[in-house]
Amino acid sequence: MELSFSVPRLYRVKRGQTLRAVSLAFGLPPSLLSARNGLSGEPAEGTVLCIPAERGDLYTARGGESETLLCGSPARFSERNGTRYLYPGQTVLL
Repeated sequence: MELSFSVPRLYRVKRGQTLRAVSLAFGLPPSLLSARNGLSGEPAEGTVLCIPAERGDLYTARGGESETLLCGSPARFSERNGTRYLYPGQTVLL
């Protein structure tokens, strides 16, 4: 049996970086990064963000798709994406 420890990764926001730019650089949807760091807007320069360990494929939602279709259930969608809302054009983690 192999033990695996997950050390949280930290990232300091640089001048001019947006939440979207940072989240996509780490392969995460902006809503997840925002939720896990308690952000209500854009992070200020120098803000230290905890980068979640979640991994998966990023996907841009289309009209007519549901949380269940994308992630199997609304609860799993919410857990994986840091939000319970889904709208066309949103970047989500599958």
